[in-house]
Amino acid sequence: MPLETIEIETGDNPRATVLLLHGLGADGRDFVPIAQELDLSGVGPVRFVFPNAPEMPVTINGGYVMPAWYDILGADLTSREDERGLRASQAAIEALLEREKARGIPASRIVLAGFSQGCAVALMTGLRHAQGLAGIVGLSGYLPLAALTPAERHGANATTPVFLAHGRQDDVVPIMGAMASHAALQALGHAVEWHDYAMGHSVCEEEIGDLNQWLLRVLATD
Repeated sequence: MPLETIEIETGDNPRATVLLLHGLGADGRDFVPIAQELDLSGVGPVRFVFPNAPEMPVTINGGYVMPAWYDILGADLTSREDERGLRASQAAIEALLEREKARGIPASRIVLAGFSQGCAVALMTGLRHAQGLAGIVGLSGYLPLAALTPAERHGANATTPVFLAHGRQDDVVPIMGAMASHAALQALGHAVEWHDYAMGHSVCEEEIGDLNQWLLRVLATD
């Protein structure tokens, strides 16, 4: 089944899309207020798309059913990964990317972004997408299936700008994991802009400002 989405357009005939994936246990509404704080008027009308993750049992939460992009099998996020769940979410997000293209937004005008679990899926999907995206954003997350990334990433996104941001006091996704992901992407030659902030597993005003400036750059038109 296609994912349900919330959409906001800042004007008629959008010229770009920001596809933003929420974190574990949240839904598409979670990042609507933050998107509304962004000022992308400099690049013209923008469509924000906020998909809802499917509901599934999450092992680390005692099997409780909640919105999730994939299962979390233990506290060490990368030692045992739910590859099947990750691949399913990748396919679902690919379908949304194709829908945006069908609506007239080329891949080069799409930014794929995510927070926490959504960050993992955004990085995984964006790096493997067969057409060059405008940018990939990872907030308070990590690179999943990292050992498979060199072989599976697509050359179309080898030079796509990547924005990574993390809280230094994050006790959900420790910053060391995010720093390892940053290093792995740099080693593969990706252009990564890194930011860290005095916060936990959340988003802060300074981060929104930095992201705003980055989005204006990657979505700038000639």
